[in-house]
Amino acid sequence: MDQGKENATPCCGECDTKECIKPVKVEKTPGEVGTIKIHDDGSYMQVAQTGEEVKLQKAKITLNDCLACSGCITSAEAVLITQQSQDELYRVLQHNNTAVQDGRTAQEKLVVVSISPQSRTSLAARYSLSSVDTARKLTGFFKQLGAHYVFDTTFTRDFSLLETQREFIQRFQSKDTSTPLPMLASACPGWICYAEKTHGEYVLPYISTTKSPQQVMGSLVKDHFSKQQGKPPDQIYHVTVMPCFDKKLEASREDFYNDVYRTRDVDCVITSGEVEAMLEKEGLSLADVSPAHLDTMFSSTSGAELLSHVGGGSGGYLEHIFRYAAKELFGQELQSVNYKTLRNKDFKEVTLEVEGKVVLKFALAYGFRNIQNMVQKIKRGKSPYHFVEVMACPSGCLNGGGQVRIGDKEADKDLLTRAEELYQALPVRTPEENPLLEGLYTEWLQGRDSEKAHRMLHTEYHPVEKMTNALAIKW
Repeated sequence: MDQGKENATPCCGECDTKECIKPVKVEKTPGEVGTIKIHDDGSYMQVAQTGEEVKLQKAKITLNDCLACSGCITSAEAVLITQQSQDELYRVLQHNNTAVQDGRTAQEKLVVVSISPQSRTSLAARYSLSSVDTARKLTGFFKQLGAHYVFDTTFTRDFSLLETQREFIQRFQSKDTSTPLPMLASACPGWICYAEKTHGEYVLPYISTTKSPQQVMGSLVKDHFSKQQGKPPDQIYHVTVMPCFDKKLEASREDFYNDVYRTRDVDCVITSGEVEAMLEKEGLSLADVSPAHLDTMFSSTSGAELLSHVGGGSGGYLEHIFRYAAKELFGQELQSVNYKTLRNKDFKEVTLEVEGKVVLKFALAYGFRNIQNMVQKIKRGKSPYHFVEVMACPSGCLNGGGQVRIGDKEADKDLLTRAEELYQALPVRTPEENPLLEGLYTEWLQGRDSEKAHRMLHTEYHPVEKMTNALAIKW
């Protein structure tokens, strides 16, 4: 038990808001006074004066409940999130059908769907399919609905990994205080939102400027691909399928909006769970959907095989950068990376020693408890790390809040285990081995160090002044 939290007000534990509007319900008995204890496993116990402990149930927090507290999201962002749903996708697909039937083909939008490997894996585990069969059936399902192309964001994760590697080397070798160490990974929008709204200008310089795979795919589709297709960006409707709701917020950022064409790089984000809801709406099981050939233009495949990366289900940022830095900075070719688990399974570290001296120290911090500890160490100048892979969700992206859920705790745990096994079973390839990237750096981006490469593959962060929530004021 954490003695320091003995009298804390319990909430769902899913965010960092201190005064949530939907706390755990505590049954009150007139004339009795009790306390709340939090055990090491995170469970809340109501303790009566007799010493008897009763386990409290967590509040059921829906997405609307979460947004309503305004602790981490503005009202404008809440409006934008409502535009990110399967209903909005259906609206666009219906618009296309009507335009074609009426002979107004010029008004038909080209619909592109980009699927994250974590979402694909969650759906594969849910329907007891292989990763390849799931990819083909998802391609078939979306094309049956009216999509024109279906891509795999593993492809653009190659860009994200390469750019993050290069950025880390530059920071490590630089004495520029505006780009300090430890460099913190930037692929998790939940972490970015938390950093901007809770820690602001102090922490933001530590965060990598490299865009997430979702937003790199947005740049690729709305810039390069649109030109290939002979269509302006606003005539392409780009949908991504992602493992978490925070990806909807990421897609809604002003940084990823084209003022000239008035369009976003990613128009709509739907979660893995929302894809399952779409299948149910169509009266289908994914297992029964007719498969379609994969669109290989922007997909990571080798023949009939899907490809992945080493380093776990959240993108492998730590492992890729660690291996790359070991070779580039110290001439060490690593055959394996050994993780040391520290305070819990979601906080691990790896080190590189050269001649008995630690020259690289990286960490993996998943979940807000670990993130908060890491940030406090950085603020106190006591962080021993050079790089930290940061993800808001415990167990990382495969356990994202938008993933498929059965509703039973043990069944969901088994589902996550199956997803992890499926993810690890895929053959791996390093970003450097992707034969298409070098051509895209030249043809699309005009070189690795060009202004366009920086604009398309990197972004900025902005401290957000926290709004006072009337519901959180203690009158």
